Amino acid sequence: MNFTYVDWAVVAGYLLLTTLVGHLLRGKQASMKDFFLGGRSLPWPAVSGSIIATEISGVTFIGVPGMVYAAQGDFTYLQWGIGSIIARLIVGFIFVRAFYEREIYSPYDYMGNRLGEGVKRLATVVFQIGGILGQSVRVLVAALALKVVTPLDFEYCIMIIGVFAIGWTLMGGMRTVIWTDVMQFFLFVGAGLLSLFWMIGGIEGGWSGMTEISGEAGKFNLLNLTSDPAAGFTLWVAIIAVPFQNVSMFGVDQLNAQRMFCCRSESDARKAILTSSAGLLITMLMLMVGAALFAFYNQPVPPESFAQFDAKIASLEPSERKDAYYPVWIVTELPEGLRGLILAGIFAAAISSLDSILAALSQTTMSLIRKTDGAHSEESAGRDLALSRSLVIGWGIALSAFAIALDSMRGEVNVVVLAFGMTSYTVGPMLGFFLAAYFTPQASLRGLVVGFALSFLLVLLIRTDLWTILLNLDFMTIESIAGFPTIAPTEDGKPKAIVNSVWAWPVTVFITWGCGLLIPRREQPSRLPI
Repeated sequence: MNFTYVDWAVVAGYLLLTTLVGHLLRGKQASMKDFFLGGRSLPWPAVSGSIIATEISGVTFIGVPGMVYAAQGDFTYLQWGIGSIIARLIVGFIFVRAFYEREIYSPYDYMGNRLGEGVKRLATVVFQIGGILGQSVRVLVAALALKVVTPLDFEYCIMIIGVFAIGWTLMGGMRTVIWTDVMQFFLFVGAGLLSLFWMIGGIEGGWSGMTEISGEAGKFNLLNLTSDPAAGFTLWVAIIAVPFQNVSMFGVDQLNAQRMFCCRSESDARKAILTSSAGLLITMLMLMVGAALFAFYNQPVPPESFAQFDAKIASLEPSERKDAYYPVWIVTELPEGLRGLILAGIFAAAISSLDSILAALSQTTMSLIRKTDGAHSEESAGRDLALSRSLVIGWGIALSAFAIALDSMRGEVNVVVLAFGMTSYTVGPMLGFFLAAYFTPQASLRGLVVGFALSFLLVLLIRTDLWTILLNLDFMTIESIAGFPTIAPTEDGKPKAIVNSVWAWPVTVFITWGCGLLIPRREQPSRLPI
C-alpha cells in the first residue's frame, strides 16, 4: 500500500544501472578461464568487496535487525566474528598457498590432484548439495521481505531475482558478478547508515535515548557464556565450532573460493580474504539498526506510524514476522524514493547471492563434464563456453524453483538460524575432504563417502528440518517424537533440538576425515605429480 510508482522507478533504475556497469566491465569472454575466473586479472579490493557482499546477503541485511528487535534478541550473534577472523587467517596463509601452486579452477581440482578423480567428483556433488540448500535460503529471505512490503506475490519476487541473476552471470561471468557485488557492498553500507541515523533522529533523546531503551531491554548483551548445548550464539560456539564452519565456507566452498582464484596472484588472493574481515563492521551496523528499530517503536511516545507498523506485522503469519520488522519500517517511515532505494538493496542482495552460486555451480558442473585444466583449441573453448552459459540458465531455473518449494517446508524458523542450519549438512564433510587431501593423501574414496553419509545422517537427526517436514506432511505426530534422544517436543507442538547443529561442524570434519583414513583403498589410483 505504501510502495509507489516512484519507488518502483528507483528499484528499476538501480537494477538497470547495475546491469549497465556489469556490462561495461565484463571484459572479454573467450574461454572458461575468462568466464569463471575473470581471466585471473581482477584487483584484490574488488574481490574483497565481492566476498563481503556475498557473505552479507539478505540474511544479514534483513534477518539480523529482525533478530535483534524480536523478544530476547541481542548482540550475541556478533561473537561469531571471533571464529570468522580465525578462519580467514587460516585460509589466507594455508589454503591460498596450496591453491596457487598450480593452475586450477576450484578446491575440488586440488583434491582431485591429491586424492584422485573420484574424490574430486564426490566433493563437487557435496558442494552442489550445500550450495542449493544454503543459497536458496538467502534468496528466500529477500523474496519473503519483498512480498510483505510490495504488491508482488512471493513467486514473482523470486522470478525477478532469478531473471536478473541469470542475466548478470551470462553477461560477463565472474567479472560481472564481482563488479556488481561491489556495487551491492556500497549500497548495503549506505542503506544501513541511512536507516540507523533516520531511526536515531526519530527517537527522543537521540543516541542516548536509543542506548537507554535498548540497553534496559538487554539488546546490547554481547557475551553468552551458557553451557547449554542447544544454544547457538555462545562464546564457546564462536571459538570452537565457528572456525571450522568459516574455514570450510571461505576455503573449500567454491562460492567464496572462486573469488580468490580470480585474483592476479597468491599475494592478492591473501589480501582479499584477510581484508574481507571488514564485513563484520556491516554486521555490527545491522545489529545497531536492530537496536535502534527496537528503541524507535518502544520509546515512551511511539511515532504516529506505529499503529500502521503494528497492524502490518500482526497481519502476517508468525513465521514471517521476525524477517519483516525492518522492511515494514522502511515502507512505513521513509519517504518514497528513499524506501525504493533501500528495497532495491534487498533485491540486489538476493540477486548477488543467486548469481554467485550460479557461477560456482556451473563451473563445478563443467568440471564433471569437461577437463577444465590444460590447453583447449579455439573451437572447443567456444563450445565449452556455450555449454557453461546453458548450465547457468538451467541452475538458475532449478534454484528459483527450490527457493519457492523451501518456503512451504521451513515452518516457523528464523531465517538466520535456517541459513546457518542448512550449511551444517555439508561444511564439515567438505573440510574433512580438504584436510585429507592436504595432510593424508593416502585417504580412501570409500572412506570419505562413508564419512559423508554418516555426517549427513547425524545432522539430519539432530536438526529439526526432517521432523518439521514429517509433521507438516502428517507422516508423524508430535507425540511420537517424545523420548527421541536428539529431539524433544515443545508445549506449542513443535520439535526442538536438544543439541544445536553448530556442534556438528567440527564433529563431522573428523568423522569424514577419520573414515577416509580407517577404511582402506581397494586400489591405488594414479595421481598427478604434486
